[in-house]
Amino acid sequence: MSCMVRTRVASVKSPWLSGCRVGDVFTLPVSHGEGRFVCEGTKESGLLGRLVKNGQIATQYVDFEGKAAMDIRYNPNHSVLAVEGLTSPDGRIFGKMGHSERIGENVYKNIPGKKDQKIFESGVAYFK
Repeated sequence: MSCMVRTRVASVKSPWLSGCRVGDVFTLPVSHGEGRFVCEGTKESGLLGRLVKNGQIATQYVDFEGKAAMDIRYNPNHSVLAVEGLTSPDGRIFGKMGHSERIGENVYKNIPGKKDQKIFESGVAYFK
């Protein structure tokens, strides 16, 4: 699968996302054949509930209104709670499905939306 998705920043507790604000929406490429986020519990309880409470759900797949989406058109791997990216409890480890490294001048010219999450600049600044 290879397509563009919209993701919304749900938490900025990670230094990797210090260049973003909660609610920022980015258009990113995804490219994979397998893999999705699965987790036991609900938004309020279990491991999933703890991730939500701790602010570890960093980014989510969203629809054109910016709402977390389970619809395959917006969440192509059908990740639980539309999770696209997670962080460790301290925020220093950031794992995500979208390919934030696939940006550049004149790339995706006909696809609207912000592409650069500034995660690499933010990470370098933090770890210096």
